[in-house]
Amino acid sequence: MMQDDPSATVSDTSLAPAGEPWPRLRLRLVFGNDAMLGPGKAELLELIREEGSIAGAGRRMGMSYKRAWQLVEHLNAAFREPLVDSARGGAKGGGARLTEAGELVLANYHRLVDRLAQEGAPEIDAICALLRDIPGEK
Repeated sequence: MMQDDPSATVSDTSLAPAGEPWPRLRLRLVFGNDAMLGPGKAELLELIREEGSIAGAGRRMGMSYKRAWQLVEHLNAAFREPLVDSARGGAKGGGARLTEAGELVLANYHRLVDRLAQEGAPEIDAICALLRDIPGEK
């Protein structure tokens, strides 16, 4: 697809629905077969921080508790220290929170995504200028 406005850049949110940047940059760090961190796991970590619960975070993402728990287990196993600390439910209820390592990993992931978007803007714009029109897309 060709951009109609040659002055538009990746930071131009007028090209995206609901103020999202266009095109979206989705970074996935692959450390090994089961060890990776991308936008989905980053969102899960953010929601665990907000909800204080793996189940609540999973619900907000539209996934089962089992799937959310599996993703947390993969994350915890991939790093030297767990990213999420959880307590089983019961009379006092359970809960989950990001550990210091989890906060550091999440903050560094977001900084990396932001940096790539800024530093790569000219290349992203050059690629976008070569796109053909895609029905229903930008």
